[in-house]
Amino acid sequence: MAVFEVHRGTSPVILGFPHTGTDVPAPIWERLNDNGRILADTDWHIHELYEGLLPGATTVRATFHRYVIDANRDPEGVSLYPGQNTTGLVPETDFDGVSIWKDGEAPTGADIATRLRDFHAPYHAALAAEIERVKAIHGVAVLYDCHSIRSHIPFLFEGKLPDFNIGTDMGKTCAAEIEKATAKIAASAEGYTSILNGRFKGGWTTRHYGRPETGVHAIQMELAQSTHLATEAPPFALDPAKAERLRTHLKAILKRIETMAFALKLTGSEA
Repeated sequence: MAVFEVHRGTSPVILGFPHTGTDVPAPIWERLNDNGRILADTDWHIHELYEGLLPGATTVRATFHRYVIDANRDPEGVSLYPGQNTTGLVPETDFDGVSIWKDGEAPTGADIATRLRDFHAPYHAALAAEIERVKAIHGVAVLYDCHSIRSHIPFLFEGKLPDFNIGTDMGKTCAAEIEKATAKIAASAEGYTSILNGRFKGGWTTRHYGRPETGVHAIQMELAQSTHLATEAPPFALDPAKAERLRTHLKAILKRIETMAFALKLTGSEA
């Protein structure tokens, strides 16, 4: 199986999709229990939601499921949120804290090392190559990492998650202009809620690649799945009307980020 898909564009903006894949190799699928086989923690339909919103954008998408290995986790297994409930590099449970593996079939250290080599590393090699290619063309690159999650998950956070969850690791991963512009559009979207660096401050991808001082900026958008799914439960179907309404605001965000990227190129601003 191809573990990633790349579509090269001409814009300074790159869209990353680490969690929309649903491919699970047969030997791994056999080890998942019935709960794991629901694949509940997929970022359902996110690559479809963003399709065509910024025609010149490059896209890099992992095709494997996060239960194989999580492409948005530190390869060393270090937690992004120490002291808080979360899932690891190869999750042992779903987002509700319920086991996803058959008894005795949880991945071993050797399994994790193999999956790092065969899935995690190739995806990030492809993503890094596209960042370098885009930066070579424009002198600047902006990685916009695309995510979604159920709006209610007590194991991970209290209450209902805001609709737009913007993460920049407290402003460290991108220029202030990009962060402010994104937050402003999200905050002004009628009928939606938003937060900047709330429960989700940007995953490993955003924190690893976001180096504004080098001309590489990164920002994560975590969307509550209530904004675009018919129901946040199987079969996790896309609601076309919800999606079209949301796409208007996502398009505005991406276009603004692209404009900001060109402005940073022209001014030579790095922070």
